[in-house]
Amino acid sequence: MSQPQPSRPHAPQGPGTGIEPEPPTAPNLDFAGSTPYEDYVRASVLTHLQEPLSDDPGEMVFLVTTQVMELWFTVIVHEWETASRALRDDDLPTAMAALKRSTYELESLNASWKPLAHLTPVQFNGFRAALGDGSGFQSAMYRRLEFLLGDKAASMLVPHQGTPQVHAELEKALHEPSLYDEALRYLGRLGHAVPQSVHDRDVSERYVPDPAVEEVWQAVYAGDQNSDACRLGEALTEVAELVWRWRNDHLVATRRAMGSKVGTGGSAGVAWLERRATKNVFPELWTARSHV
Repeated sequence: MSQPQPSRPHAPQGPGTGIEPEPPTAPNLDFAGSTPYEDYVRASVLTHLQEPLSDDPGEMVFLVTTQVMELWFTVIVHEWETASRALRDDDLPTAMAALKRSTYELESLNASWKPLAHLTPVQFNGFRAALGDGSGFQSAMYRRLEFLLGDKAASMLVPHQGTPQVHAELEKALHEPSLYDEALRYLGRLGHAVPQSVHDRDVSERYVPDPAVEEVWQAVYAGDQNSDACRLGEALTEVAELVWRWRNDHLVATRRAMGSKVGTGGSAGVAWLERRATKNVFPELWTARSHV
């Protein structure tokens, strides 16, 4: 039987040894067309979308930040639609994973306010006229996000009548159950006493809090803390809290930049944002806590 051979020590490499280490493999730098990264990410499209209308340097910050916000709206809508479909199929793990990812994305979205929140009134006024009648209130993707939260109104489609594809997407979203609708239907299938009137409601209308739904969440939170219903409730609460923080950060940024002046697009500005900031997302999840 052969005896094991003793291992040989590695020869030293590097300066002064006479033996240089093998150079690392160099990345491929020569492509016939555009780079694979560009083909996939479309970075040159993204970085050439900015067309400032003034000479004020703050406008570039405003443009890029709001475009980044639109991208975050897009991915959050994707996550909540994924979660809604999963709940419809009683696939809680997929729904929970999508909701969890969306909390990280909401945190990144909320951080987008920082560059805008530190514009002084004079700096904001340096390019404000370039916005004309433009307002974030007109964002179609943000409207889809709000629809998924249950904040619906057919009147919100009116600004998009001139863009048929966008209008059709919003109309479809208006008539689909919200994320909260799907969560309540899921609770009903788990055996919780969600009223039939809630299941049968017109999902194209704004969700209105229901005392019976509050009692359902009260029972969920008073029961097994590791139940599927309780875990779902906490995931939805985390989403709701971050949406509330988004609204408050929007309010603070606007108040710092323009005070109580009328907002762009003719909105009430700070006054309208203050009213929005008082509204709870998934309301019974918050009120039920007072009774547990």
